[in-house]
Amino acid sequence: MKASPSSVKERLAQAEKLVIQCVENGARLIVLPEVFNTGYEYSDRNYLQAESFDGVTATWMKQTSTRYHVHLAGSFLRREQNEIFNTLLLVAPDGRQWYYDKNYPWIWERAYFQKGANVTIANTELGKIGFLICWDVAHPNLWRQYSGKVELIIVSSCPPKALDLALVFPDGKRIISKNTGALTQYMKHTSDKTFGEYLRRQASFLGVPVAQATSTGIFTSPFPNPKSSLTMLSVVYPPLLKYKSQFDHARMETNYFNETYITDNSGNVLQSVQPDTEGVAVSDVIMPGFPPQPKGKQPAFGIPKSMYLIDSIAEMMFASEYNKQTQRYLSKQAPFLKAGG
Repeated sequence: MKASPSSVKERLAQAEKLVIQCVENGARLIVLPEVFNTGYEYSDRNYLQAESFDGVTATWMKQTSTRYHVHLAGSFLRREQNEIFNTLLLVAPDGRQWYYDKNYPWIWERAYFQKGANVTIANTELGKIGFLICWDVAHPNLWRQYSGKVELIIVSSCPPKALDLALVFPDGKRIISKNTGALTQYMKHTSDKTFGEYLRRQASFLGVPVAQATSTGIFTSPFPNPKSSLTMLSVVYPPLLKYKSQFDHARMETNYFNETYITDNSGNVLQSVQPDTEGVAVSDVIMPGFPPQPKGKQPAFGIPKSMYLIDSIAEMMFASEYNKQTQRYLSKQAPFLKAGG
């Protein structure tokens, strides 16, 4: 799906069109991208759009699963009292459901939702299914927790190409990441395979098929806590500091990783969606009938340690932003966005 933000009603209607395409091609399990119900943006609207399991999105998923007799999965921002999580929900046609909260928010995402703490194994009539969301795939410890316990991994993602981004300032100046020095280029070169080869290598280690849904389009967004965000980026690219007076009104622009595909249990791509298009990938996969044991030693993921270090620093920085903003928005808001309300 295109990731441009629009109303939940519009996005659910678009999602249903894609679901119907899958059903017409015989699908029994359908995976939708991360935050498919709202689109992807770093905006204060995220706090207000978080829903409960009785909300518009989860209700639509349950009704759609039953109507088309499919297992349906997708990620949305979920509110639980005064906390928000990025939740991947899987619904069965008989109404059973399983969920997983994203364990590793990606840098700025931590300003909008809390970290999850566990993996999820859904014991469905199709087989035992493990869950991951986007940046979680780059953490080998999560793959290890599924080792010998699942027959399929589903991944719901919406990853902007952060190392290809352009910084856009109010005076019209654009700073392209490829011009920001050797460290940025090194990280980009080693990270481009995150949602492709590196992910498939981990699934092959587990010996299970994988179905990953990503988004497409142009990502454009303001920065959460822009002064802190751009000061952090200035560590990598010091010349940014001369635009300090414009930090509050800067925006970022980039594309997405277009990596919607289905693989077999050896990591070979069976079907995929072409880059820069909305569409579906449908394929038969052979479920082993029982969770296979991993193949040999777990491979290294492939991205540099500096990426994880930056993410750890950002996690500390934006956790405080999350705490401040959820207190501001959720304490004064009606409890939940309800279905039909």
